[in-house]
Amino acid sequence: QVQLVESGGGLVQPGGSLRLSCAASGSIFNIYLMGWFRQPPGKERELVAAITSGGVTNYPDSVKGRFTISKDNAKNTLYLQMNSLKPEDTAVYYCQLVAGPRIYWGQGTQVTVSS
Repeated sequence: QVQLVESGGGLVQPGGSLRLSCAASGSIFNIYLMGWFRQPPGKERELVAAITSGGVTNYPDSVKGRFTISKDNAKNTLYLQMNSLKPEDTAVYYCQLVAGPRIYWGQGTQVTVSS
């Protein structure tokens, strides 16, 4: 069983920064992809950032240049550095891990950008 636990969310003012962490534990094999998604209030879940096992990253235009995804393989931890935050970045942020045919999700962490 694989568990993903996110942390680092909170309330931040516009223009501020936050770093999210996602710690993975359990029997993890053949990791193909890890990523961050978010779900704003009343909207669908959307991709924020993704990183392959080889370190190739992908971002939608809405966060490109502001968000950076990274991982520490030794610690089985995924990170999302978020800079220049905007009110429209307010959402519950979820960590995702794709290993073989299985997809795992964390429980989510709330990020609120407001003055």
